[in-house]
Amino acid sequence: MPEERGLILEAMKQGMDIVNGLHQFFSEDAEFTAAAKQYNVEIRDIRKPPKLENLHVFTGAIAQVTIPVIALLGTDCACGKMTTAIELNKALNAAGVHSILVATGQTNLMQGAKYGVCMDALVSQFVIGEIENAVVSAFRQESPDIILVEGQSAVSHPAFMSSLGILKGALPNGVILQHPPARKTRCDFPNLPMPTVEREIQLIEDISSAKVIAIALSHEGLSPSEIPTVIDRYEKQFELPTTDVLSNGAQKLVQALADRFPELEQKLKQTNASK
Repeated sequence: MPEERGLILEAMKQGMDIVNGLHQFFSEDAEFTAAAKQYNVEIRDIRKPPKLENLHVFTGAIAQVTIPVIALLGTDCACGKMTTAIELNKALNAAGVHSILVATGQTNLMQGAKYGVCMDALVSQFVIGEIENAVVSAFRQESPDIILVEGQSAVSHPAFMSSLGILKGALPNGVILQHPPARKTRCDFPNLPMPTVEREIQLIEDISSAKVIAIALSHEGLSPSEIPTVIDRYEKQFELPTTDVLSNGAQKLVQALADRFPELEQKLKQTNASK
């Protein structure tokens, strides 16, 4: 749109760098690149994939990762996966567990994630390898205690394949499943009903070796008084730790990870003992 282009050009004139999350690359737009040069600003296209020679196919190097890798998957798009991943990552680090979050979408990369790739901008042949490379790079370069992988879409979603790429490339040791209990139909697809949590868990566990180890709920469409009741219902039904991180924090998820992985429990005990 001419009005939007004018805003971008004005921003550059005011000395602002441009961070672009669209599939349309501003760095390949003659007018924008000329303006960036004139005003000495940078254009960063988040969704622009690496050059072919820098892309990765799956190698099996993920088997060298000897710490827990946890995927934050969901039952739909835009249901809180990234929010839960960020809050859990912060909570783990605050508790003395060195956690690294691997991004898989443009928003998390815009917010400063050091490791990751915008999955939906890649040629399909490289999706799994790029996820593997991001996890392996984070493991080798940061020596973390745990790696979290941001989820995209849902395994059951007919419009997207990204969750499959995450399960294959990251080979997670566990999955935390995000779900919006009050949502009746898929986000942006009003003719597609939401899947059940049971079905999503079955799909995840049928196509990967990972088990769903906890449930994170989105309180979208719920009143504050309903949230504790819904959490309790899901926890009893699935016999899995369940919480809403925006209402209750991520401590229950931290404890779920510690209960599942003794090395994390030991790390938490060491941190508590040193306080």
